[in-house]
Amino acid sequence: MSNRFLSRCLLIAAACLAALPAFAAKPNVVILATGGTIAGAGAAATNSATYQAAKVPVDKLIAGVPELANVAQVRGEQVFQIASESFTNEHLVTLGKRVAALARQGDVDGIVITHGTDTLEETAYFLNLVVHTAKPIVVVGSMRPGTAMSADGTLNLFNAVSVAASQDARGKGVLVTMNDELNSGRDVAKTINIKTEAFKSPWGPLGMVVEGKNYWFRLPAKRHTTNSEFDIEQIDALAPVEIAYGYGNVSDTAYRALADKGAKAIIHSGTGNGSVAARVVPALRELRANGVQIIRSSHVNGGGFVLRNAEQPDDQYDWVVAHDLNPQKARILAAVAMTKTQDSKELQRIFWEY
Repeated sequence: MSNRFLSRCLLIAAACLAALPAFAAKPNVVILATGGTIAGAGAAATNSATYQAAKVPVDKLIAGVPELANVAQVRGEQVFQIASESFTNEHLVTLGKRVAALARQGDVDGIVITHGTDTLEETAYFLNLVVHTAKPIVVVGSMRPGTAMSADGTLNLFNAVSVAASQDARGKGVLVTMNDELNSGRDVAKTINIKTEAFKSPWGPLGMVVEGKNYWFRLPAKRHTTNSEFDIEQIDALAPVEIAYGYGNVSDTAYRALADKGAKAIIHSGTGNGSVAARVVPALRELRANGVQIIRSSHVNGGGFVLRNAEQPDDQYDWVVAHDLNPQKARILAAVAMTKTQDSKELQRIFWEY
C-alpha cells in the first residue's frame, strides 16, 4: 500500500470523524406521552370537538412530525394513555418520578410531556414544584385531534420539542408551549374549551416560539424546580385536598361532606376575592377547629387575586389565602405542601412564595 493512498484514506477518515460531532451535538429530547386530545382521533376531519381522546400511541405521534429530527434526537415513552380528566394524585407522582429520573440522565437534554388539556395546567404546576432540574421541561397538548382539519397538535409538538432542546429555555421552570406561546406552568390556565388559543396566563406569556426560535419577554418570579423546597424523590403520596365551589345560595353541605370523607384541606373556590357566604362561615370555622385547613381562592376566570384579611378575618379564623392561584392550582400546592407541614402559617408562606 503506497504512502499516498494511505494518506488519502486517513484524510477521508478524518473528514468523516469531523462530521460526527455535529450529529452527536444535536440535543436529546424524550417525549413522555400520557394521552389526551393530542393523541385523539375523530370519525371525520370535521370532528374538532367530538372525538375519542388517548388513541394514538407515542411512536405514531413522533412519526407524524418528521421535522422533529431537524431539531433534536427524539425518543418516546408511553407513560399513560388516558384522558386527562382521569388524572389522579397517583398519576402525578408516577409521572413526576419518571421526569426526575430522566432529568438526572446525562444523555437527556430536555423533556416533553404530551397531555390532555383538561388538567394540563395542574400537571405542569405540580412538576414545576417538585422536579429539581434546570433542564427544560415542556408540557404540551392540543385543542383538536390530529384527524381534524387545522389540527393544532403537530405544530404544538414541534414547538415543544424545539423549546425542550433549547439552551435558552433552561432554568425557567416548567413551560407550557401551545398556540405559539411560551407560558409558565405556574401561571397558565385553560380559559376556553373550543379555541386553539385556550391557554392563557393572567400576567401574560413568558414569550413566543416562532419557526423554532424562542423570544422571551419576562421571567417567572415565583420559586420553582431547582429553587423549590419540595422534591419528588421525597414524595410518595400527596395530601388529600378537595375543592368546594362558592356561589349564590351556597350551603355548607359540600364542605362538611368532603371533610367527612377525609380531606385534610379544603380549597374554598370563592366568588370575587375568595368571598365566603355568611351561612358557610360557621361550618368552615368548625372544620378548622377540627384540624382541616381552609384555603380561600377565587374562581374568577382569568385572574382571581385573594387578599389576606379582606372579605374575611383570615388571621382570626386561622385560614390561608391562595394568592393568585386558581382553585385547581391551589389544590396542587396544598397537596404538595402538606406532605411537609400542617402549620397554617407555614402554608401561607408557601402560598406567597410559590
